[in-house]
Amino acid sequence: MLPIIWHFERRPLSAEEVILIAVLSALGAIARVPFSALPSVQPTSFIIILTGVIFGGETGFLVGALSALASNLILGQGPWTLWQMFAWSMMGLSSGLFSHKLYDKASFTLCLFGFVWGFLFGWIMNIWSVFAFFDRITLSLFLTSMATSLYFDLSHAIGNVVFLVLFSKSWFQILGRVQIKYGLLHS
Repeated sequence: MLPIIWHFERRPLSAEEVILIAVLSALGAIARVPFSALPSVQPTSFIIILTGVIFGGETGFLVGALSALASNLILGQGPWTLWQMFAWSMMGLSSGLFSHKLYDKASFTLCLFGFVWGFLFGWIMNIWSVFAFFDRITLSLFLTSMATSLYFDLSHAIGNVVFLVLFSKSWFQILGRVQIKYGLLHS
């Protein structure tokens, strides 16, 4: 994570770019709060994926990390916050890296990407939970953790697909116009 943050800190940014990253991070954080009652349904993931696709992996990375940090100010900070920051920042980075294949409004590939990341996010968080709660780490413990989180990971994956199908077209239009109008963060 540090090389990406270091690269970001070393390049000049306009005020508009900083504001865009802050607004998208705040939207990601705020969108998580009303859905906290639904296990693993994360509109934050949708925002992070589209940010990476439209504005590039570096921006997706930052929005992912900042969304987790900011939303946990409301939902509760803990040692899991760093793992959430890592998982969501990798989601944003990878969506930027594959943006040439994903830049299509509600495409099958974009939905498949969101579906897969629903599981990857859960598996990254499972690594944290196994290391945090158990003294003896075994492969069967990891597999058990993944099996018990299957429902939650599937909820996250399906939620990502639903958000992408319902809202990606309008978000592509809005954020695409913002990118063109202000010449921001070309991927």
